[in-house]
Amino acid sequence: MSKNAFIFILLSAILFVSCEQQQRPTGMVSPSPEAFIRISGPDLIKPDGNKLFIKGTNLGNWLNPEGYMFGFSKTSSPGRINQMFCEMAGPDFAAEFWKQFKDNYITREDIGFIASTGANTIRLPFHYKQFTDEDYMGLTVDQDGFERIDSAVKWCRDNNLYLILDMHDAPGGQTGDNIDDSYGYPWLFESEISQQLFCDIWRKIADYYKNETVILGYDLINEPIAPYFENMEELNGKLEPLYKRVTKVIREVDTNHIILLGGSQWNGNFKPLKDATFDDKIMYTCHRYGGDPTQEAILGFINFRDSVNLPMYMGEIGHNTDEWQAVFCKTMEENNIGYTFWPYKKKDGSSFMGITPPENWPIIIDFSEAPRSSYKEIREARPDQQVARKAMSDFIEASKFKNCVVQEGYIKSLGLQVK
Repeated sequence: MSKNAFIFILLSAILFVSCEQQQRPTGMVSPSPEAFIRISGPDLIKPDGNKLFIKGTNLGNWLNPEGYMFGFSKTSSPGRINQMFCEMAGPDFAAEFWKQFKDNYITREDIGFIASTGANTIRLPFHYKQFTDEDYMGLTVDQDGFERIDSAVKWCRDNNLYLILDMHDAPGGQTGDNIDDSYGYPWLFESEISQQLFCDIWRKIADYYKNETVILGYDLINEPIAPYFENMEELNGKLEPLYKRVTKVIREVDTNHIILLGGSQWNGNFKPLKDATFDDKIMYTCHRYGGDPTQEAILGFINFRDSVNLPMYMGEIGHNTDEWQAVFCKTMEENNIGYTFWPYKKKDGSSFMGITPPENWPIIIDFSEAPRSSYKEIREARPDQQVARKAMSDFIEASKFKNCVVQEGYIKSLGLQVK
């Protein structure tokens, strides 16, 4: 081998290794524990030693569609929405719709805008099916959970935002309502198979993101155990054991990230959570919509937080007047409870960004509300194919950042700004 050929091969190898190192995800690097958000009593501490008071929003509807954000009422959960789109426009068109929806509903521009308001944290709801081979939003074996979250991680990193990963829909369903895309009961707490899958998915996610400092923590399950069931107290008793089980599994691969625990009955009842010592990186997350915006309304959350001396964070709040929100934000700041308002974007207002539905969108809403319990009813209710498909495509166009309406009053009511 000539000297020049040897040098060429050597330089090529060095270049290849260099490129490989640049392409490696953040998870390949092992930062020090101090690089992650830490807990000190009821406070969150940033790597620079300063306190983090969470202010931000939720990326609802992007990876976890909810009917009311499209203007639907009866067709309320991801599975029902997909079923309706398939009945109306065909499964192949519905699959393409979902791809375009995920590509355009939240983009780098949206994350940049959120950061420009002064927000520091985003909560990202996702469906467990995005990490399985089950049918979800037009995909099966080629699910894109990591791909979509990776995009959000990169955009947040570029904009100095923290990200909370929220399993909004757990295997079997943790709530028993449309919120978790379930079958009307929190089967997660009755099924060993669902619980094992729940643990397996969180372990996979934690292993993948264990070294990602942009991620603040893992919100294990959203709003567990709705208050509708006669055996509610029995179900409540199964919540903390499941939290302990999945936390143990996560800690096998990830000792860096905070674990977020929500109370039962819409993240409002913390009485079932009796042990705050089973892990050294726990914070609690409450939700609340409506009612009195003064301290009296959240006194139960404050008292629980003080009793365990760990952080409490309002993961969801919103759907109210700007005046109400301004008062409640002041109440939360005075009581050291950070917040992410729900949601960032949806049809019309009560969010950071409002989507103005396209001209023919009422046709889609009419079909979503029509009786469709038999094939005859589906045939009779189905609108013209071309009109329906155009309306669906136009909705995606309307949801793009450039076409949304900035809800300035809403944003300012949260103690944020519009530049």
